[in-house]
This record gives sequence, C-alpha cells and structure tokens, in this order.
Amino acid sequence: MFNFVLLKLMIEKIDITHERAVLIGVITKSQDEDKSKEYLDELEFLTYTAGGEVLKRFTQKMDMPNPKTFIGKGKMEEVRQFIQDNDIGTAIFDDELSAAQERNISKILECKVLDRTNLILDIFAQRAQTSYARTQVELAQCEYLLPRLKGMWTHLERQKGGIGMRGPGETEIETDRRIVRDKIALLKDKIKTIDKQMAVQRGNRGKMVRVALVGYTNVGKSTLMNTISKSDVFAENKLFATLDTTVRKVVIQNLPFLLTDTVGFIRKLPTQLVDSFKSTLDEVREADLLLHVVDISHPNFEEHIDSVNKVLGEIGCADKETIMVFNKIDAYQPEPYDETDLEVERTEAHYSLQEWQKTWMNRVGNNALFISALNKQNMKEFKKRVYDEVREIHVTRFPYNHFLYPDYDEEE
Repeated sequence: MFNFVLLKLMIEKIDITHERAVLIGVITKSQDEDKSKEYLDELEFLTYTAGGEVLKRFTQKMDMPNPKTFIGKGKMEEVRQFIQDNDIGTAIFDDELSAAQERNISKILECKVLDRTNLILDIFAQRAQTSYARTQVELAQCEYLLPRLKGMWTHLERQKGGIGMRGPGETEIETDRRIVRDKIALLKDKIKTIDKQMAVQRGNRGKMVRVALVGYTNVGKSTLMNTISKSDVFAENKLFATLDTTVRKVVIQNLPFLLTDTVGFIRKLPTQLVDSFKSTLDEVREADLLLHVVDISHPNFEEHIDSVNKVLGEIGCADKETIMVFNKIDAYQPEPYDETDLEVERTEAHYSLQEWQKTWMNRVGNNALFISALNKQNMKEFKKRVYDEVREIHVTRFPYNHFLYPDYDEEE
C-alpha cells in the first residue's frame, strides 16, 4: 500500500513539474514584429502542449538569421546569461535550425536546444496512439535525425579532426547513418502495407457519402464531431489533441453518412511531417465533402485558412466541394473602435460577427456557416446545410432512392 501511495505522489509530482524553457525568434523583412510575436505566441502554446513552461522570449531584428548561430553574438550572450541565472533546461527556436547551427548553439548555451520542427515532432510522438500514427511519427523523426547525426558523436575525441584523429568516429557515424537509412526504408514499407489495409477498409464502407473535417489545429474539429456524431473523440484545448484519423457513422434525420476527423494543420509544418502524413490525408482525398472548420475567435484566422488551403492544394483537394464552418462564435470579441478617434484606422480586427458573416457570404455564397460547437449555437442551421449537401450527393449517386430522403424537417 505504501508503494502505491508513493508511486501516486511521484506521478502527481511529475504532472505538475514543467520543463523550464526560453523562446528565441527573429524579426526580418519577411517577418515583421507583429508576425514574429504571433509565431512566438503559437510556439509558446506548442511548448505548453509538450509539457514546458516558457519563462522568457528573446527576439532580434536581423536582415536574415545568422548562418552559424541563428541570432547575433550579443543576443546569444544575453540568452546564455539568462539561462545560467535562471536554471533553464531548454532553448526553443522558432525556425528550423541546421545541424551546424544546433551544434554551435548547444556549445554556447550548454542546455538542450530545440527548434520548432523538433518540438512539433515531440508533440506528435506524445499524441500518437495507433500503430499507424506512431509509424508515421517515427518516420518523420528518422528523416529529421539523419542529417544531424554528426552532432551526436561530438563526445568522441577523434571527431575533432586533424592528424591522428581520423577513424572510429567517422566509422560510428557512417554505421549510424546506415542504420537510420535502413530504418527509414523499413518504416516506409510498413506504411505502404498499412495503407493497403486502410484502402481495403475504406472500400468496405461501400458507397456511403463521406464528409471530412479539416482545419487548423485547435479550431474545435473534435468538439464538432462529438456534437454531431454523439461520440467521445478526445478533445482538449491544446495543439494536435487529435492525431489519429477517426471515422464515425452519422445520421441526420434518416440520412446516414461517414464523418472523418483528421489531424490539424499548422504554419511552418515540418516537411518531414507533411510527407509522412500525406497518406493519413487519403481520407480527405476520398471525401465527397469537406467541412473546413475555422476558429473565428483567433485574431489571424484568415491566415490559418490560407495555411490549410495550401496543404489541401498540395494533396490535390483544392477544388473539392467545401463548406466553411466558422466555429467558436461564442468566444469572438472584436477590438473596440471609437468612430470619433480619427487617429485610429478601422481594420478587420474591429469587424463585428455580422460583418464577418456578410464578408464571407460574399466570398463563398451559401457555403459559410457560423456556429459554436461547444455551446451548440446555430447547430440546426449547420445540420440542415450538411443534410442538404449530403442528400444532393446521395441522390446523384442513387437517383432511385430520392424518395427515401425528403427535404430537411427543421421541426424534427
């Protein structure tokens, strides 16, 4: 009994202990101060999701990142001093670091150094539940690790180079590279095998209409799925809460269809993850209808839309029938605007919900819905729109069944 209590206390202690970290970003011509702040906000949320606690942010204005240390010598010394004075264990950089940059920075800061890619890979590794997701994450990690193996062997004296310093060190690196390459080949073969199995599963679903939820990470896709399918898909206010594709049969009135919840997208998504997770997005490719869920309460939701559309274009789904679903209307709060203040220019940040609705109705016509999945606001309108769209697809596919599915009954 004592051991069980001790173990419970240890677990609770682990849960409340967060890894202390600092964030480092740059302000460049292509990434102004506002953009840099927004990216660091997202990076802090990623750090929190991974189990870290951000103590301070560091930014530096530069024409371009330093090829050796990402930031300048003076700023690097400022970061090093803060890390030393505050017992910081991790430094996280907002952009992907080269293998050389990572080694150089580690020597200066003498702490764990991560970049955005490494951090996202770590979160994916934590979130992966199924064998398929774990395999995809492991593949991405191996592809990320391969060019960085040289830094793993800096503890070998022979690695320093020069007379009498050649031999075993390089041999170890080449051996590791072969091991990682073999591992990558093995994982790719495993993914191909699982892809074939999943293709068979998708084929076994018959000709039911398929609807897929897509969108930026943490926009409420899983919450929306739970609301309409009355299921219990894991949902949490963290990035990448859902990693494994989930499919549920949904019936609106008497019309059945398949609803898929997919992994969320993010800006600066690591190339390795895009490549290894493209097969997961087969569910999106084979969908008859996409529900593009957007967090309208986020100040930069239009950029999120562009990021998602970019990935959809990469996987050949840009022209697929799509309904824009603007979620979290209960959390939307425009910035206050005083019309008498002539010095303040009115921008989109001051738009009311009604103005956004009119704006997007003008852009996509009837394919824009404004809801709150959490509070179930406007869900009747949402269900009617989805019902009408699914019914049209179904009747086109099975014209002799049109009498089975009458027009949507709003009173039901």
